[in-house]
Amino acid sequence: MSIVTTGFFDGVHSGHRHVLSALVATARERGEDAVVVTFWPHPRTVLQQDAREFRLLTSLEEKRALLLAAGVDRVEVLPFTREFAAMTAVEYLDLLRERFGASQVMMGYDNRIGSDRLTAPQICASSEPCTKTAELVHEVPVLTVSCTKTAESVHGTPISSTRIRQALEAGAVEEANAMLGYEYELYGVVVAGKRLGRTIGFPTANMQLYEPLKLVPLNGVYAVEAQVLGRSYPGMCNIGTRPTVGGTERTIETHILDFDEEIYGLPLRIRFRRRIRDERKFPSLDELKAQLQFDKAAISF
Repeated sequence: MSIVTTGFFDGVHSGHRHVLSALVATARERGEDAVVVTFWPHPRTVLQQDAREFRLLTSLEEKRALLLAAGVDRVEVLPFTREFAAMTAVEYLDLLRERFGASQVMMGYDNRIGSDRLTAPQICASSEPCTKTAELVHEVPVLTVSCTKTAESVHGTPISSTRIRQALEAGAVEEANAMLGYEYELYGVVVAGKRLGRTIGFPTANMQLYEPLKLVPLNGVYAVEAQVLGRSYPGMCNIGTRPTVGGTERTIETHILDFDEEIYGLPLRIRFRRRIRDERKFPSLDELKAQLQFDKAAISF
């Protein structure tokens, strides 16, 4: 038998981990497995709800790793299809009981399941002949976050993946990190660029993301931690179109401090600490270089 929680868990943020902690504690008390049943791809991409603009906080691999790090015993991934989306809440709970041996299903305060989009209280109050299924459900109390690091701070507001996306899209990475409970990251492979940064003393590693739907924060310059070749370095990452040199395509370029090795074709992970400034067009490369010197001095870990 198992104690189950279910959902997409994009970001596996602090609110999610609040539910996961309750899941693991209950499973240990009962001597059962703690199981997360999630799905892939995201419902929005299948149901075409703003699918063109929608971006993810975590890839499937990142999500799985974060869930397991939270102490769960198993992560089960169901394919999200239109047929799957048509299941009612009761039908889905029956599936969890029959396929995964669920003796209890734990749901967060805003978790809705099934095509009828029912919350835990709605399922438990159901008048349909599904008492045994409804009795599976247990609601985990809401978790809120308070963050005073930024002007766009959060005070006693429920954490959600949507609010984290909004913070990242506004460049408020410290606020996003407070809600996530860890530093937001991008992961990809280093690809060849035009090597213009090297000509002004600031060589950069250009990143191509492994997960193309991963959300990239607002254009600008950020203080980051760069992980490459098994080591970590401070760095500054520019996200944008490089207007000073006439760029038009959006790129992710990281200048890694105290580092001078060839890493084309190798994986690179960057973790966002804080935003330094907007991306700007400078009148000359010399003025850009001078600004980059200021940016470098502003990085403090």
